[in-house]
Amino acid sequence: MKLAVLGGGLLVLGLVAVATGVLPAAAAGALGARIAPVLGFVVAITVVAAIAAEAGLFDRLAAGAARLARGRGAVLWALVVVVAVASTVFLSLDTTAVLLTPVVVTLARRVGLSPIPFALTTVWLANTGSLLLPVSNLTNLLAETDPAFDSAYLAHSWLPATVAVLVPVAILAVVSRKALAHRYVAPVPEAIEDRVLFAVAAVVVALLVPALALGEPLLRIPVWVPATAAAVVLVVAAALRRPRVLSVRLLPIPLVLFVCGLFLAVGALGRLGLTEVLTAAAGTGTAPLDLLRLAGVGTVTANLADNLPAYLALEPVAGNEHRLLALLVAVNAGPLITPWASLATLLWHARLSALGVRISWWRFAGLGLIAAPLTVGLATLAVLLV
Repeated sequence: MKLAVLGGGLLVLGLVAVATGVLPAAAAGALGARIAPVLGFVVAITVVAAIAAEAGLFDRLAAGAARLARGRGAVLWALVVVVAVASTVFLSLDTTAVLLTPVVVTLARRVGLSPIPFALTTVWLANTGSLLLPVSNLTNLLAETDPAFDSAYLAHSWLPATVAVLVPVAILAVVSRKALAHRYVAPVPEAIEDRVLFAVAAVVVALLVPALALGEPLLRIPVWVPATAAAVVLVVAAALRRPRVLSVRLLPIPLVLFVCGLFLAVGALGRLGLTEVLTAAAGTGTAPLDLLRLAGVGTVTANLADNLPAYLALEPVAGNEHRLLALLVAVNAGPLITPWASLATLLWHARLSALGVRISWWRFAGLGLIAAPLTVGLATLAVLLV
């Protein structure tokens, strides 16, 4: 509800900017045309993830991980790392934050381990693991449509994305080593309520993952197309098997309002001089120090405001592929310090609160102050190596 109110307020401000000419109608229309397919993907993938979760797919994956780990807490955590990275890369960071968080917290509790390392792993990797593919993060989808990106996204992203995963995983492994140094008895998996819906969800997600990963670069199929097709199939299956699942709450309406309002508001602020201020702060050039400077400004801006408006405000400062990648590193892997630095973090915290898990924001910020500079710095330097 808070997100919807904030999004509605931003949308009103943006429309006022259009009505008063601060943001020309033509510019607002071009912005709308750019974000429409992005929002289409977000809506579709949210529906897919929600119905797949209702079918028990994510719970079964978690139970399978518990059995694979054979009673070893550290191995179970390593498997959660793999699932979190895969979920973020192929299904987006918000999917990981919203749907994987309750699964790993429940899993940790069932085997008698502290849920905190698993919860932190989920939110950190939801952010830092979102660099590899365009579908992993809204910012990547926007960057891929930038004229400065004139070659395959994955060809530039794979190395910084790898670094952005390995650095926080190493930090978490050191910080959580005592909490994870325990053995447990693997729980008996719960029965699947509806095997038909489960099977449909499993097949749809199994087909969707390669479609999202390969459809855009190989076949030039926009990611919203396979995501929408998958959503339609699952909605039909749910309507036939479990109609109570279908409601307007499946749709991320607050998120859509927030994104639309945010785009208009940032576009208006750019017209009022924000772009010039950030250009002066972020500098130019593609030398190592130049990219680190841009990444530093992006990281600070994301943690002061939010990673999406940070990207939108700084995108005009980029101008070429290396600088765009450095900016993406900053706004994807940098939001580890403040709770409002990314929408995924806010959604993650809401899930934790609903599950009764408490984590100090001071501890969160303290660990983030260690992880964010190291992750962003090393991943930004990796941009120069591809």
